[in-house]
Amino acid sequence: MEYYDLNVLYDLNDFFNSSDEYDSGYVTDEEVILCDKSSVIRFGKDFLPTFYYMNFLLSLVGNSLVLCIIYKYEKLTTVTNIFLLNLVISDLLFASSLPFLAVYHSSEWIFGAGMCKLVGSLYSIGFSSSILFLTLMTFDRYLAVVHAVMAAQSRRRIYAFVSSIGVWLLSLLASIKDIALFNVRHNDPHGWLCEESGYSSETLVKWQLVGYYQQFGLFFLVPLTMVFYCYTRITVRIISTRMKEKCRAVKLIFVIIFTFFVCWTPYNVVVLLMALRLSSKDESCSTDLDFAEYVTRNFAYLYCCISPMFYTFVGKKFQRHFRRLLAKHIPCLKITILSTQSSRTTSNRSRVTEY
Repeated sequence: MEYYDLNVLYDLNDFFNSSDEYDSGYVTDEEVILCDKSSVIRFGKDFLPTFYYMNFLLSLVGNSLVLCIIYKYEKLTTVTNIFLLNLVISDLLFASSLPFLAVYHSSEWIFGAGMCKLVGSLYSIGFSSSILFLTLMTFDRYLAVVHAVMAAQSRRRIYAFVSSIGVWLLSLLASIKDIALFNVRHNDPHGWLCEESGYSSETLVKWQLVGYYQQFGLFFLVPLTMVFYCYTRITVRIISTRMKEKCRAVKLIFVIIFTFFVCWTPYNVVVLLMALRLSSKDESCSTDLDFAEYVTRNFAYLYCCISPMFYTFVGKKFQRHFRRLLAKHIPCLKITILSTQSSRTTSNRSRVTEY
């Protein structure tokens, strides 16, 4: 999890203060330069808590609304709804870590070592499973449109459940690094920190690089390649067969995927640059990437608020369910909805008569 990296700015001080004994062979006359990152930390302290609370509330409301619609009107009768349910759970898991991070960035970590590992794991699992389920939904649309005959036989509920379990297991494996390495430690200037600690600096750097390249490669490049390939084939198929009835569903999922990558691409580019800087052992005190990480990372978090809105307000079916849900709690809307449905039925009948 990269959102704690800026707290590891005073590790050198902790190294010298951690023990009263040291090997004189490590003492040199070379000047050690400590980078001043106080402006970056102050920026995060002023900016992040409000954003995290807002993002949490919007994500909670939006995803809960989609979850309610699935439960009341859709059920788990289709493969798409099963994947959609898992995607909502992924977003809620991710959002559940934000209030804790808001408190952390505003002061210090006050929740203990166990919660440090738990919150870090929820963040990692939520993010990983979200991108994997989005990729899986894209692949499922590809099968349903391009290979319709084969998909009719293979796209069963057992296929959706097995695929979902596979995504959760892969996401859990990807978060093992956070579960093992993250712990609470005390730092004199900043109080209690929740970060990767308890191992040598060489080990932590190696695992940090693994996390960077894992995120950029497995959770960005691979999904991006699959999405590009699947939607290229889907577009060709739709143009050649003019399947208008399926075009709307494909368009909806395409908008969701496209928005995700618009939100996450800048962050992943910054992650790659930070990995390259760490690999090259660049000891410059530039704060450009630190500020860029804060901005792009938090811009990426907005997707957890945006994605449920597409399900409820872009998709025709979810629009209908949303209006029904509102009509139950706001009686004055019931008349409007009934009149709309009546005019639609009349229109359909006239079309049949004309035909």
